[in-house]
Amino acid sequence: MDARWRVTTGQQDPATVERLLRSLPGWFGIPAANAGYVEAARELPTYLARPAGHAQAAHPDPVGVLLARRHFAEAAEIYLLAVEPSLHRRGAGRALVAALEADLVADGCRMLQVKTLGPSKPDAGYERTRSFYASVGFWPLEELDLWGPGNPCLIMVKNLARTAGGHRR
Repeated sequence: MDARWRVTTGQQDPATVERLLRSLPGWFGIPAANAGYVEAARELPTYLARPAGHAQAAHPDPVGVLLARRHFAEAAEIYLLAVEPSLHRRGAGRALVAALEADLVADGCRMLQVKTLGPSKPDAGYERTRSFYASVGFWPLEELDLWGPGNPCLIMVKNLARTAGGHRR
């Protein structure tokens, strides 16, 4: 785990979700979708990232959030991942994903997915998002029209059984 970040779980924090989504209008610019994320933050398992050590004084509130959804015992989803824009590419997102994966692997989960805007709709921000997920071990699986015309959904997946040194059935 990245020692620059302290990741906690076990407490829902819709206010942090709402604050971070407002700070990321290029990724989260649909008010109805944002309201859905905030509502989901009242129930879904929540991971919060704060700077560790002395850097925490400058950022006492969480600067990153990850919401997880478990679909089956063997499969889960990163439902939302948002990090304060001034702290992008500093390891907070990576620390959040690592904390979730560690918990899922310990609980026997074998597959993790994430949905993001697909590459058939060119967008520089979402290209960085897809690159981030690829850098933490996700692979593109399929692009679908789940979110309506002009909003292609790319499903990316990661085999957690391999991460845990597990075997395949």
